Parts: sequence; structure tokens; C-alpha cells
Amino acid sequence: MEKRAEGFFNKAEEFQVLDAIRQAESNCSGEVRVHVENHCKGDVLDRASVVFDLLKMQKTKLRNGVLFYLAVKDHKFAILGDAGINAKVSEDFWDEIKDFMLTYFKRNEFSFALSNGIIKAGEQLKIHFPHQGEDDINELPDDISYA
Repeated sequence: MEKRAEGFFNKAEEFQVLDAIRQAESNCSGEVRVHVENHCKGDVLDRASVVFDLLKMQKTKLRNGVLFYLAVKDHKFAILGDAGINAKVSEDFWDEIKDFMLTYFKRNEFSFALSNGIIKAGEQLKIHFPHQGEDDINELPDDISYA
């Protein structure tokens, strides 16, 4: 049986990604999650949608959760925003971030690509979902989930 993807990032890389999540969430009221697994059978957006539901990301008050999904051995990834985000942004909202990340994924710079993609997402989300000050609570865990 194949091991979980949990060892994909070393401690420094994992810290870099977690720090990016905290930084992104400090810029906006959006909630960012990262999920890493080895394989994705079928369409990557379909799998990301299933993971989105499993992580209960649709439970945020403003429906402004963002999932960065990676299937590392199958070389697939997706960025999936919740309904609150999709109602306010253009269809190609995530394309610039995805293109940026893909450039660095091709160089095997996964934590750099992911952490900078997360920060860019926070900067873009700030426009539509500004940070709510003291009333802005962290609705979802900031850890990386693995399967």
C-alpha cells in the first residue's frame, strides 16, 4: 500500500506554506486550505471539489474559502474558490496564479510555487473580501491536509 503524501514537504517547506496561508489570511477575510495527495484519478477539478466538501470549506460565513489542491505523483493541481468568491470574480480569476505556479512546479520548486500562489490569492481576494479587523475569525484550520 502506498504511503500518504505527508512526507512530500520537508519541515522548512511546510513552514513556508503555512506561513503563506497566515500571511494571505491576514490580507483578506478569505480562508485558505492546502490539500496534498499522491494521485488524482479522473478530472482534477472534480477531485478538488470532493476534497473541498470533505474539508467542510463551504461552511465559511461568506463562502470565501479557497482550496489549493495538489496530486503530486500525477502532476495535477487546481485552485478552487467557493460560491461567494465565484459570484464576485471573473471566470479567469485564478488563471494568472495557476500559470505562475505551473512555471515553478515544472522546476520542482513546489513549496515556492504554492506559497507564492497563496500570497497572490490573498492579495487578489483582499479586493472583494477585505480583512474584517477584530471581527475576522479564522474559520478553518491553517494546516496542510494530506491523503
